[in-house]
Order: sequence, then C-alpha cells, then structure tokens
Amino acid sequence: MAVRLLMVSHASTDAVRDAAFPLDEPLDTGGEAKARALAASLRRVDAAWSSPALRARQTAVALGLDAATDPVLRDIDLGRWAGQSFDAVRSSEPDAVEKWITNTDAAPHGGESIADLLGRVGPWLEALRAQEGRQEGRIVAVSHPAVIRAAVILAIDAKPTAFWRIDIAPLCRVSLRGTHAGWTLRSIG
Repeated sequence: MAVRLLMVSHASTDAVRDAAFPLDEPLDTGGEAKARALAASLRRVDAAWSSPALRARQTAVALGLDAATDPVLRDIDLGRWAGQSFDAVRSSEPDAVEKWITNTDAAPHGGESIADLLGRVGPWLEALRAQEGRQEGRIVAVSHPAVIRAAVILAIDAKPTAFWRIDIAPLCRVSLRGTHAGWTLRSIG
C-alpha cells in the first residue's frame, strides 16, 4: 500500500500580497475565506500536520483539520530578510539576492540555504514513506511554498536548481505518492 500525501500551501497573508519575505503573520480575510471554501473539497483525511507558523495553523483550522504541528514543516529561515519586501532587499543587496537565487548552497540572509531546506525536508519525506503499509489513508500537511517546492524536488529527483521554477501559490495542493520504490508526483493544483 502506498502513502498518499497531500501538501497544501498556507492561504494568503499580507506578506504574500505585498511580495514580502514573511514573518509569523496571520491569514488575511480573503485567504481565510478561500481556505474555508476549499475545506469542502478535501476528502477523507486520516492524519494531518501543520507547520508551527500562525498562517499554516490558521489554514489548517480553516480547512477543518485537526493538525498536529511539526517543526520540520516550518518555512525556510530567511534570516535578516524576514519582514522586508523582496524589492527592498533586491534594491539594497542585489548581489546577495542574485547569489541566493543562483546558488542553492548560499544563505546570504543568514538563515537557511535551499540545500539546507532540502536536507531538512528529505528525511521527513523518507520517514513518512517508511510508514508504507502501516500508515493507511490520506495524509495532509499544511506548510509553505518553499517546503512544498523542496518536497517536489525530492519526489521527482530534480536538480536543486529547479527550486525556483516551481510556482506554489496560496492554497496550492500538491499530491505525492510514496512506495517502496520512492516518491511520485501525482498532481499540482
């Protein structure tokens, strides 16, 4: 039996709308309403997890999930850039932004690199896949675009440099299937 994992990106926040690096902000009114509307489309859920971030926990609640928090699902650590707009950071530190986008080992903001994020998400996915045959039903994890991108990269064994080529919008759903042979990307919607 396969492990079925549905990863859901948290709903919109002011930082998402303003193209800013997030802090631990709440959902905006529209994001919460959209998450509540999406709840009806979720089929049976047998286990649910959420990032400990407020925006992810609020999304899980709006989706009607009784989700346990898992620190592995936390957003990428953006160091000193957290809370600033992308444009402001790009204006003040253009070389650092370019390095971060082109070098998956770089963390010029003082937080996590993309490689660090992949190193955090990979063991979580493998532990989940190891539950094959013991974990029945459907698992839902509410997290962040960066974490979900990392899961997709790992599932399809893509190069880490493909990270920025995966667009994960608020409330995007990514379906993965884990078997003894590895992970498969089923859908992005």
